[in-house]
Amino acid sequence: MAPPQSLWPSPKALLCALLLLPCVPALRPPPPQPSFLIIMADDLGIGDLGCYGNHTLRTPHIDRLAEDGVRLTQYLAAESVCTPSRAAFLTGRYPIRSGMTSGFGHRVLQWAAGAGGLPPEELTFARILQERGYVTGLVGKWHLGLSCRTRSDLCHHPQRHGFHHFLGLPLGMMADCARAEPSEKRAGLERGLRGTGRALGAAAAAAMALAALAGGRSRAALWAALALGVSAAILEAGSRAVGGAITYLDCFLMRNDTVTQQPLQLEHVNALLLREAEDFLRRHSHTPFLLFVSLLHAHTPLVTSPSFQGRSQHGRYGDHVEEMDWVVGRIIHTLDTLGLADRTLVHFTSDNGGWAEATVGGERLGGWNGVYQGGKGVGGFEGGLRVPGIWRWPGVLPRGRVLDEPTSLMDAFPTIVRLGGGAEPADRVIDGRDLMPLLTGATPHSVHEVLLHYCEVFLHAGRWADRTRGKLWKVHFATPTFNPPGSGSCMGRVLCPCAGAVTEHDPPLLYELLSDPGEARPLAPGAEPAHAEAVAKLRQEHDRHLRSLVQVPQQMGSLYNTWLPWLQPCCGQFCTCDLEGGARSDEDSWGRDFL
Repeated sequence: MAPPQSLWPSPKALLCALLLLPCVPALRPPPPQPSFLIIMADDLGIGDLGCYGNHTLRTPHIDRLAEDGVRLTQYLAAESVCTPSRAAFLTGRYPIRSGMTSGFGHRVLQWAAGAGGLPPEELTFARILQERGYVTGLVGKWHLGLSCRTRSDLCHHPQRHGFHHFLGLPLGMMADCARAEPSEKRAGLERGLRGTGRALGAAAAAAMALAALAGGRSRAALWAALALGVSAAILEAGSRAVGGAITYLDCFLMRNDTVTQQPLQLEHVNALLLREAEDFLRRHSHTPFLLFVSLLHAHTPLVTSPSFQGRSQHGRYGDHVEEMDWVVGRIIHTLDTLGLADRTLVHFTSDNGGWAEATVGGERLGGWNGVYQGGKGVGGFEGGLRVPGIWRWPGVLPRGRVLDEPTSLMDAFPTIVRLGGGAEPADRVIDGRDLMPLLTGATPHSVHEVLLHYCEVFLHAGRWADRTRGKLWKVHFATPTFNPPGSGSCMGRVLCPCAGAVTEHDPPLLYELLSDPGEARPLAPGAEPAHAEAVAKLRQEHDRHLRSLVQVPQQMGSLYNTWLPWLQPCCGQFCTCDLEGGARSDEDSWGRDFL
């Protein structure tokens, strides 16, 4: 525990008080080889936090983190869903460059037993820091693939991408793990099985018709009709059981390269991951480290401990967010009590916006995105792209600074790499930019004049910071076709599509985000002189961007994003085991105040 501070103010503070002057401590340069603590939430809405304007959810620990550091108000995901966004965060590159996207409607990796994932040749900030002597760890969600050709090659595994230690979910949290709604893939699998059953039923009817035409003498037709009919009945009646069983196989934990818990014990997983994160900090407090805590909060199925149930004003989702805040506070408290605060850059964010369409029976199970339209998966709208961006580093970054400049999750890569003493790779394009000059106040503006907003491989929108006019233009080339019209929602779908059921805009829609952050008032082309210039600027940048791309396999295309039984991770004789144990004792103090 740190020694108590003197009750008497310092001479400098006393002089400032007597002269009624602001007393701002001088900032120091970053120390060599600092440590990094990155905490990323899952599907957290930017409007869910007190420091971003929520007055009804209690998030005191994250709010304090923002008070003690720098808060970004235009921190933008590279895409509004998790797999491509996380790939861009780790590599500093638009996901279309690494192939972590698709043109076939597959917006995230669907299966732990799929062949797609973050290609081994991609460089993450973890790998670069590992080469610089850092101890690196990932606790929580990965969702960037596992294996390529065999179950044991683990070509996409976190340890192949620079993490010494891994404990977490290779795929991620799903409502399917609790056999709950909204289903992300079980429902689609069940529909496919039922459709196959009906097709077999039609084939059985055709075989019976052939047998009838042959006067019952065609034994082959009779046997075929019987076999097809039985198969159809099994698929029709058992689609839910089969679909549930297959998706349930993906609910498991891995410790490094070993499956250690299958199926996942939902009620204990958050306590287990918190214990792992705190243990990592204690074990490696005397060496430079990078710890990436990839929270399961606030993704459905909203597994919340009894200590937090019924505490918020916003039902199960509100309870879950308040528990998440407590978890973040515990991790920060552990870091600070170990005396690591001054040499550790702490970053809190989310992979994309809140899942505004996650409702079941009228109950909202997804986040709130504040004034911003849309949410997770809703094309290029702000609600799916704007995420919390909090950076804390006592003495190095100013306290309480708020920046309304366009920045990107991709900026974490060059920022962390340079601070860790590494160098950005020269053999590939890095789209992120070092944030430190902006965070410290050395420069007033973001380096990003233009940012593009893809939906899979399709350009949906882009923004241009028009420094001459002092405007921030947002252009939409395509938007999802909302149902009902004008609702900003694609109800009936798990995620809005990127192609097909979209509206192409000619001329494109134009918004000025500084005066209309909710994208509620598109500007008429004739009423705004900058309309043609903004559209031309973004089209020119998109053309330049396309020319810089190197053709790579799209990892979430149908071939790579299909369940392959021989790649299915499994432990025990019947894909059941629990090698973790002991986590339940950590739940005795769950939810207690500690600060």
